[in-house]
Amino acid sequence: MDTVVGNIATIGYGLAATGPAIGIGMLVAKTQEASARQPEIKSFLRVNMFLGMAFVEALGLIGFAAGFVF
Repeated sequence: MDTVVGNIATIGYGLAATGPAIGIGMLVAKTQEASARQPEIKSFLRVNMFLGMAFVEALGLIGFAAGFVF
């Protein structure tokens, strides 16, 4: 009988990275939509977008580190 050899953490990280990728995509899309609707608050929206991207990207890094810890 064949046995599977390897580490499944790489597959887990691949799945964990899809959440932040979708989150950043939605965040940027909504910021662009809001900038098109009200161009006068574009600089305020950009600051909030970068903060949101940092928080969402932290989830990806936590998923990456969890693969090594567990």
